[in-house]
This record gives sequence, C-alpha cells and structure tokens, in this order.
Amino acid sequence: MKINILPVIIFLLAGIFSVNAQNAIDKKVDALLSQMTLDEKIGQMTQVDYDAIKKNVDDIVKYYLGSILCGGNSEPDDITAKGWANLYDSFQNLALTTRLKIPIIWGIDAVHGHNNVDGATIFPHNVGLGATHNPKLVEQVAAVTAAEIKGTGMQWDFAPCVAVARDERWGRTYESYGENPDLVKMLGAAYVKGMQGKNLSDKTSVLACVKHFAGDGGTTNGKDQGNTEIDEETLRKIHLQGYVEAIKAGAKSIMVSYSSWNNEKLHEHKYLLTDVLKRELGFKGFLVSDWAAIDQLGKDYKSDIEKSINAGLDMIMIPNGYGQNNNYVDFITKLKELVNENKVPLSRIDDAARRILKVKFELGLFKNPMTDKQLTTQIGSKKHREIARDAVRQSLVLLKNDNKVLPLSKNLKRIHVTGKSADDIGNQCGGWTISWQSKSGNVISGGTTILQAIKNTVSKNTEVTTSTDGSGAEGADVCIVVVGETPYAEMIGDREDLSLAKEDAEAIEKAKTSGVPVVVILISGRPMLIEPSLKISDSFVAAWLPGTEGQGVADVLFGDFKPVGKLPHSWPKNMQQIPINIGDTNYDPLFPYGFGLTY
Repeated sequence: MKINILPVIIFLLAGIFSVNAQNAIDKKVDALLSQMTLDEKIGQMTQVDYDAIKKNVDDIVKYYLGSILCGGNSEPDDITAKGWANLYDSFQNLALTTRLKIPIIWGIDAVHGHNNVDGATIFPHNVGLGATHNPKLVEQVAAVTAAEIKGTGMQWDFAPCVAVARDERWGRTYESYGENPDLVKMLGAAYVKGMQGKNLSDKTSVLACVKHFAGDGGTTNGKDQGNTEIDEETLRKIHLQGYVEAIKAGAKSIMVSYSSWNNEKLHEHKYLLTDVLKRELGFKGFLVSDWAAIDQLGKDYKSDIEKSINAGLDMIMIPNGYGQNNNYVDFITKLKELVNENKVPLSRIDDAARRILKVKFELGLFKNPMTDKQLTTQIGSKKHREIARDAVRQSLVLLKNDNKVLPLSKNLKRIHVTGKSADDIGNQCGGWTISWQSKSGNVISGGTTILQAIKNTVSKNTEVTTSTDGSGAEGADVCIVVVGETPYAEMIGDREDLSLAKEDAEAIEKAKTSGVPVVVILISGRPMLIEPSLKISDSFVAAWLPGTEGQGVADVLFGDFKPVGKLPHSWPKNMQQIPINIGDTNYDPLFPYGFGLTY
C-alpha cells in the first residue's frame, strides 16, 4: 500500500513555522518591555472611552494609552464608514508619536455586524444564529463582521458573547446563542475562528473578545449584573464550556462579567480569573474589564484597582473623563501608587503589559496600524448582505403551519401586511444598532424591511396593502401580521412579563376577524408568551431579531427557502414556567428545545 506522507510533512512544517513565529514575537515583546517605564506599562493597561478623551486627545501621548473603545453611545459626529475610519486614523497617528511608537488597539461592540456604523451589514442577533445550529454559517457571519470592522481601522471586537442564557427574563438573552452549553460552545468557537481568521495578522482578521466571564446567563431571576448561585460543578458544566472551546479556537482576549458567583464579584475573583482561566485552561491572551465594572467592587477606587489587577485583570475599561470620579488619570495615578507601595507586584504589571503587547504584535499592528481604505469601500456591500440574508433564512423557526398556509404563492391577488414591525428596520435590528439601546424607525441606512421584501418578491400583478393595527385585511388572500418587541439592550431589557404587547395581540385578533388566513411573524430577542395569539393564527414564525436583511424572511414565506431553524430555547407556556430549560424535571414547554417545522 502506497502512503502519501506529503500532508504529514506539511502539517509538521506548519507547526514548526508557527512555533518559530511565536518565538520571534516573544523576543520582540521582551525587547520592547525591557525598554518601557512603569508609566508606559500602566498606559498599556488603560483603555479609555472615546467620549472621555475626545476633548483631551493629547492624553493618548501624555499617558501612553494602550487602548481606546467606543461604547454603545460613544461615536463621532460622522458615523459613516469613512467618518469612523478617519477618527481611528487620527487617534492612531497620535499613538505613533509616543516614545516607543506603540499603536493603540481599538475595541468596539460589533455584536451583530459592525452595528455602530451607518450603512453596515446588520446580522441576526445571536439568538437567531443559535436557531440555525450552523457553525459554518456563524463563521461566515463573523468573517464578514471582521472585514467591516477592519474597514474602519479597528482591530478588536467585543464578541462573541458565550453566555448560556437560562432565564428569558434576562435582557441580554438575545446576545446568547441559546440555553444549551453544547450549542453555545460550538457556535462561540466558530465565531472566534471566523473573526480571527487563520492568522491574526491577516488583512481582514480582528481580535475576538469572548464575554462575559463567567456565568452571566445564569443569574438568579435573570437579573442583569446579578448573582449566579450555583456550585462549581454546575458552573463548569454549563457556563465555562464556551470559554474552554473558544480558547481552543484561539481566543486571545476575554471580557470579565459584571455579575457575581455566589456573591463574589467576578472582577475580583482571583480563583476563576487566574487559577482557572489563565493557569488551568491555559489562556495566554489578556483579560479586559467591562465598562467601569471595577467601580462596583467597593467605595474606595484605589482598593478596587488593587483587587481587580491582583485578581488577574490586565486591562481596565474606563468610560469617565475629567471632572468625574474614577477617570483614567485617577486610575493611572492610583495604580502607580499601588506598585510603589508594593500592593500590586511589578511582576503583575509586567505580565499584563506582556500579554497585551503580544496580541498587538500578533495582530500585525506594529507593521500595519492604519486603516485599509480598500476595505472601507466594502462595508455594507451586496456580497456581505447576501450572507446576512442567508443567516436570516436559516434562523427562522416555523412554530405552526395549519392547512399548509405557508409557503405563499407569489401570484396571489392581494396580500395584506400589518403590525407595527412590518415596515420598521429598527425593530428588525433590535438593540445595539447605531446606539446602545437603539430605537424603532429608520435607525440605519441600507437594508430591507419585511414589508419591502414582500413587495420585492410577489408578482407584478399582486397587490400588497398595509396597515399597522391589523385592520384592512378583509377580502385579501392572506394577512401577514408582523409584531413583537421594540429595541432594548442590557439592564433596560430585563422583564418580569414576557406577554405580547397589547397592541400586538389586538392586531392579530383584528386580522383574524377579517376571515382570511393569518400568518404571524414574531420579532423578538427571546421566546414570548404567545399561546392566545398562536391559537388564532394559521401560521406562526419566530423571526428573532433578523437585522437589516428582511429579504431573508420573504425568501422563507414564499418558499424560495424551506424553514430549517430549530429553537435554541425551550418556549414557555406562561411566566410561572420560567426559567425552563431542556433537562429540567417536569419539562413541559409550549415548544421544546430544538423544535421547528418545515415545508
């Protein structure tokens, strides 16, 4: 038997080249670190929000700042791709005037596409991607997102979120892929691979930031920034799996959670951050805090700094500016004092700076720190939107289809489309779209609403009529009612009642009285209480938060693509059942985890 040893040789050579490349980077990091003062090392550990520094941009040079971020509502006046790229380049040019010319790394919450940029491609939120159960698709979504981020010069995405959402009352449920840790770890790892590419230094590769470590999806009563009250075995079995797989996939940054584990804040949890994450799991990248999160550790900011850095935090996210407590100058000053007082070991500072610098070298930031303007022109491109459209198609879950109302014919005489979300791109996209909480309406340029997608799909002889309240369907061949949640994000999204809004339930009821078949499309970031509306509808589709490409919804409605989505969450009958998750005793949901019909 003849054996082809060429693949083995290629594999071995690749391993040798990889080791040699890492050794070369390690030598560069050590050489640079040996030249750095304490001030320069602490500067690398300091991440400042754009709003906090935009009036004092020379502080980038003065304090040797290592990182800038733009929080959910922090943005330039010009939020086009060109405007963002110009902002980034101006800040990077400043950083390169420092003594050692260390480039900044710029982070942003691009959690479903490059969502702070007007005209960007907006994908389904993670709950929708979870419904696809398709890691190859998620890898594609991440790769496109990375390319669009790089088109604005930035190199660091605060994603993926690998929280395992165990209680739909949690306002961040849509940022989770689902309730099952197996699903979350599969898709989280896929996202890291897509975001970071084969090599971090590749033209379109971006540093992933896996979040929020750890257990944020398991807080009691689904309270955001709350307390996860479980034993360590359960924490490891459910909430650590996503991090284990993400690290194997090459993740080099992790964001720590606001939440607590059994009443101890994660930002001061040395056992989990250092003993488990860095030592046991072998995480070689760096840890970043969440937005002003160390401020929650106590009333004394200097003590907060001491506890968080000694616990294992490498970079601290600081949103506040001058004239406010706990601003970045205060952080830098107090951390330096702590080192001089031997309360924070210099070895801990060196370790943090080394981890950050190594990632910067791996990203190729020292060689290519500026925006690639060729990538800027590709943001929101047709090619990117086609991938988003496919993600929408695969994310839809068909919950009911009595009398085989779906798929619809494109040659019907009249289709009536109603409901408050039928022609609302803001509702389709949900939170984290241009602004943190986002809003209804035309929040972003580009994209297609579900109403427009229907009009694009039907024959030229089909009349499409509309309303917002369910009225006007009499005499139509079918009535499509698009209802659901309006945009929200963390904290504001926490709910005690997941019932449909009164106006949504009434729109469905009114459509039913017209005597025509009723198809309901639910726009939401989580399962909702739908049983009364489900009973009176002929077909019911969970569309999650599909993003800008509503054409993907029409593709499924009219049979160009068969439904393939499966529930990433158990669907509750009532609030008394929540939390409900697969594997529970007395498991009796309205629809079980993994449910989904097709044609």
